[in-house]
Amino acid sequence: MNDFLSTQVDLIREVFHYQSRFEGSTMVFKIDFPVTEEPGFPGLVKDLALLAKTGFKVIIVPGVKENIDAVFKRQSIESNYTTTNDFPIRITTKKSIQFVEMAAFNAASKFMTFLSGSRVDAVIGNFVRARGLGVINGIDTEHTGTVDKIYTDSLDRVLNLGMIPILPCIGWSPSGKPYNVPSDEIALAVSKALGAIKLFIVSINKLCPPILPENTEIRSDGSIIRLTPEQTEELITKNSSSVPLGEFKLALKAGRAGIHRVHIIDGREEGIVLKELFSNLGAGIMVYNDEYDSVRGIHSKDLPDILRLMEPLMQKGILIRRTPEDIQEKKADYSVLVIDGSIRACGALHDWGEKQGEIAAVATDPQYTDLGLGSKIIGYLIEKARKIGMKRVFVLTTQSQDWFEGLGFKEVNIDTLPEKKKNMYDSGRKSKVFALNLSSVPA
Repeated sequence: MNDFLSTQVDLIREVFHYQSRFEGSTMVFKIDFPVTEEPGFPGLVKDLALLAKTGFKVIIVPGVKENIDAVFKRQSIESNYTTTNDFPIRITTKKSIQFVEMAAFNAASKFMTFLSGSRVDAVIGNFVRARGLGVINGIDTEHTGTVDKIYTDSLDRVLNLGMIPILPCIGWSPSGKPYNVPSDEIALAVSKALGAIKLFIVSINKLCPPILPENTEIRSDGSIIRLTPEQTEELITKNSSSVPLGEFKLALKAGRAGIHRVHIIDGREEGIVLKELFSNLGAGIMVYNDEYDSVRGIHSKDLPDILRLMEPLMQKGILIRRTPEDIQEKKADYSVLVIDGSIRACGALHDWGEKQGEIAAVATDPQYTDLGLGSKIIGYLIEKARKIGMKRVFVLTTQSQDWFEGLGFKEVNIDTLPEKKKNMYDSGRKSKVFALNLSSVPA
């Protein structure tokens, strides 16, 4: 029961951390049409309404391709495409634009219906100024358009009233001519124009390409946790002939356009938006455009988080007991690994002279064991030791020898310790000594 309660407390802390961090931020949700036909769709919209009620600025861009296909089929209209920049573009004729509008506003109204049920006001508006694509590959695309401008002032007024704007796949020229504009393009354009902190791509496609880039971070079930834009491009290249990759292509474009966090999630999963938003590991795939995790020196305000990580290991005797005063006294020796603003691992490098350093106080958040945070903090401390001229690092351990051996450390005799450390060796703990010669570690 105590472990269960502890897990719940950690979850609550994480939620409050993200709530305070992102409150007032703009988030764009591009939601594919098949998601709207799933049984869990009302719950998804309810969660979006909850975000709007609690201070987040939510924008919805409904995907509508499948609905347009269905409307065209009922009207016996053939769907024709051309290609630009390797993307298929639907040719929208003067006859068919009215049916595109019908499909677009029908999809948008689905969101309006369920948002009304959650008592959140929403606006389906003409927030997109468009211009025609013209003639592509010798074909007149007629009423197919591209984003010319996002009316940010109008969107800001709506958002500041706590309302949710819904942007259908229709843009209008200054003279009022309607154009069919791809929802992906609108989602990307509005994210850039409003400086959205996150773009969510919500679909029902399987997001498990068979070939993953090297060093892809995955969960225990094999699902992808996060990708850099470079990894995303590699994934697209290696899997282009095997699975649909539209979500990854949009995420890559968004990342290169400067949107720092793009989240690809499965709209069928209960509570998926909240799971992805209010936890560091999330439940979908994040494409991140900046350094997601980093190691830094500690601040005094970090002490409670460091001790929280270390306490379970101190209780088990894996780490020696340290007080806040102990850590504060050697503050310059400590480093923490931060993921998205939260401390998830810590460690220290103590200089004992004789060009030798002790790596100590290594602890990681048990919820993040799959990410190899311990080896990351060790790697950072090894590099730190090298930069300050140390020739060897060592650890004293009672229960973690296999793990350190896996990192290249070799067991050595106590007599090889620096004189100052040898004089302080606690023979009662009977710790084993493992060392790593830095000359054997590639820089």
